[in-house]
Amino acid sequence: MSIPVTLGALVGEWEGRNRLWLSPDEPARESATTATIALAAQGRFLTVSYRWADGEKPQDGVILLGAGQQGKALEAAWADSFHMGDALMPCTVIVESSGEVSLVGSYAAPPGPDWGWRIEIHPDADDVFQLRMYNVTPDGEEALAVEASYRRRL
Repeated sequence: MSIPVTLGALVGEWEGRNRLWLSPDEPARESATTATIALAAQGRFLTVSYRWADGEKPQDGVILLGAGQQGKALEAAWADSFHMGDALMPCTVIVESSGEVSLVGSYAAPPGPDWGWRIEIHPDADDVFQLRMYNVTPDGEEALAVEASYRRRL
């Protein structure tokens, strides 16, 4: 399976606003954000590299998306300095007919069961896209954790 056309159209440099919620009851922490979306390995993979800040502390992350070992489904991996620390989260990929892509993974939350994490890459137009991240309880309840809105740099 190849990179969805809707994501391939996002290759380039981006800037926007990032909002982070540590709890649904708290106000969002806002910062400027930039992103670079690029094709890699002769167009077989897509990288989404982004930078933002929590207060004065710079943060960054990367998504690597491409064909799985059998080439029949897309797979992804996500790393983020704030959310994942030293870990890499493998993700399954769901491509909607609208062109939106969701990455679904999980992380350990000792001493309880693992929690889920879902990332949406939502192309609104050639010059606008949204990156949303949801924390998912073991019971399946989702809460918006990150929402970044990007515009293509001119």
